[in-house]
Amino acid sequence: MRTRIKMCGITRLEDALTCVEAGVDALGFNFWSGSKRHVTLAQAEEIARVLPPEVLRVGVFVRAAPAEVRATVSAVGLGAVQLHGDEDPADYATVGVPLWQVLRIESALPEAASAHASEVLLDAKVEGFGGGGRAFDWSLARGAGRFGVPFWLAGGLTPANVGEAVRKAQPPGVDVASGVESRPRMKDPALVRAFVAAVRAAEER
Repeated sequence: MRTRIKMCGITRLEDALTCVEAGVDALGFNFWSGSKRHVTLAQAEEIARVLPPEVLRVGVFVRAAPAEVRATVSAVGLGAVQLHGDEDPADYATVGVPLWQVLRIESALPEAASAHASEVLLDAKVEGFGGGGRAFDWSLARGAGRFGVPFWLAGGLTPANVGEAVRKAQPPGVDVASGVESRPRMKDPALVRAFVAAVRAAEER
């Protein structure tokens, strides 16, 4: 099974192009103003317009108004919306693209995901919202089949540990932000390539 790879917190065109060249499947743009990786609508539009069509553009939102999300989807050409603020996906059913529900994990998986979620993203529960760079027990993700939709594994992933995470959790997709950065808002090309290589190597075992 080929594991999809998403790199989140894209703020610079050069980082986006590095990810594309490395073979990343999806790029995440964080539209929450409280994030250190926040991008404006204009910044996201500038980056998104030069991406190849096969690269999925994902918008990350925290408790944004559905009308705002819908307008951003249209302006940037988003292919999916990631709801990272404990929102009810039912409130966003009219934004026009698939919804990813973020489930923040402490010691167990929830019993179910929203019926309006086309995919779920499993992240460690931390204070506040957004990525905290903290891992949870990856073996818990084995139970994510109960949700009936594909899932992404996130939280504390790096080139050094993502291979183990893929082998333990067997996720359809993995999501990383801080684990491939030289400093916040700047992706490190060597770490990006190493992350992709580690995922692909784990698939072969």
